[in-house]
Amino acid sequence: MSYKNILFFLVVLAMSNCVAQSRFDNFFKPSDTLNSKRKNAVFISEAAVSTAALVGLNQLWYADYPKSSFHFINDNQEWLQMDKVGHFYSSYHLGRLGGEMLQWSGVSPKKQLIYGAGLGFAFLTAVEVMDGFSSQWGASAGDVVANATGTALYVSQELLWKEQRITPKFSFHTTRFAKYRPEVLGSSFSEQILKDYNGQTYWLSANLKSFFKDSKIPKILNVAIGYGADGMIAGKGENSLIIPGINQTKSRQFYLSLDLDLTKIETKSHFLKTFFSVFSVLKIPAPTLEYSSNEGFRSHVLYF
Repeated sequence: MSYKNILFFLVVLAMSNCVAQSRFDNFFKPSDTLNSKRKNAVFISEAAVSTAALVGLNQLWYADYPKSSFHFINDNQEWLQMDKVGHFYSSYHLGRLGGEMLQWSGVSPKKQLIYGAGLGFAFLTAVEVMDGFSSQWGASAGDVVANATGTALYVSQELLWKEQRITPKFSFHTTRFAKYRPEVLGSSFSEQILKDYNGQTYWLSANLKSFFKDSKIPKILNVAIGYGADGMIAGKGENSLIIPGINQTKSRQFYLSLDLDLTKIETKSHFLKTFFSVFSVLKIPAPTLEYSSNEGFRSHVLYF
């Protein structure tokens, strides 16, 4: 179910980027003191976008299925937990963007964490409630834990270091599986990004200079560990569809790679700072070492 959350997240990013292209650089400069107009604009925008997204999700995902009494399901064994990692990723970045928008309006750091970081968790909790009232799905305790963990990663780093040293990131490549079940894994590239867990990789990207302040390590250099999975045609149990000649053995994949923290690039342009912050949700393609139980170690000159 995390592809719904990623869809909402990408809509927010697209809106942010469109705004960035249409305003002067000073518009992006964070206010030194509380700017009530900006604060109100942030709260109104968040409420409007969240409401529109929930209404849209209801029409896209729930309207064709009957309602039920609120119930939980245990989906913790599905998709080799890739959907749970997606919840963690979405919650972190929605909270981070919420906090940064309040920073832009001059809100105090404490309120940035309380109201901004809570944005992701609150929205994803609302989605979980909608799942709980749908006969097709159900609320997932595992999803709620993943959402809370993503929010906690952002908040804990702000409290401990007053900076984000470790950032969840995302990368994607198309796979051979989507064409066999396009209704589940996506029929187009944009759908596959959201639905084909075989092609998704989630990363934890750590900025080395932030941990070794006195070193000569370039400020922009990160090291990233990633998690992915392969061989998944169905979410639960054994694959329900056997495809002749295609290896459908499910396996977890682990990665070690280099990455770049674009937010460490020194620039006086507030527009570029905003752009780099938005773009930091994605992992930069780089040389990568992969390990999986099926194929052992493999190296990639550039991994997407």
